[in-house]
Amino acid sequence: MVRRHRDTKTRVAAQAGTEKRAPREKRITGGAWRFAGAIGVTGEPPELAMPEVAFAGRSNVGKSSLINCFTRHGGLARTSKTPGRTQEVNFFVGPSPISLADLPGYGFARAPAHVRAQWRPMVERYISGREALRAIVVVVDSRRGLTEGDRVMITFAEDHGKDILVVASKVDKLKREARRKALSALRADVAEVFPFSALSKEGIVEIRKRLESYGRAAVG
Repeated sequence: MVRRHRDTKTRVAAQAGTEKRAPREKRITGGAWRFAGAIGVTGEPPELAMPEVAFAGRSNVGKSSLINCFTRHGGLARTSKTPGRTQEVNFFVGPSPISLADLPGYGFARAPAHVRAQWRPMVERYISGREALRAIVVVVDSRRGLTEGDRVMITFAEDHGKDILVVASKVDKLKREARRKALSALRADVAEVFPFSALSKEGIVEIRKRLESYGRAAVG
């Protein structure tokens, strides 16, 4: 009897452990969001048959954190304290009417100079030739404002008919008056600016709604 009792407790404990792991696995995988391919300095992007939105920004500005918040997936896009980890255009698809593209960060990047020199033509080919690409989200550190790299990206993308949305990251690090001035300065240059904090998730609902409107427009 004692042995059977112990066996029963073991089975119950095992079942309980399995039940506890399931929600954690769901949170890690982010539902159906998945990596859908990449292009480096050569190659063609995957055909995903849906409107696409790309994320651009200076290295280590919070681009990957924004993608992970957007998808509710803590590890979909790689985040690192080392600038320049993303060295390809990475594509993601999931339970959304749009696909996402994560562009290499510009500005300082811990990569060989010859590799950095190849990024720009690779990104330019993608932006100018990707018919499905509807908009580019330029992620800007709210404490720094638009950099020269941001302005080059915005001009090039607009010249090729892509919408531009600026996400002002790290707004939680600014006091109220500094935040107001920072956002006002950005809105003087760009029509659509969304404040965002990866820490508090401020702005992510509005950002998600705006970006997914591209997919709903295509269906409609």
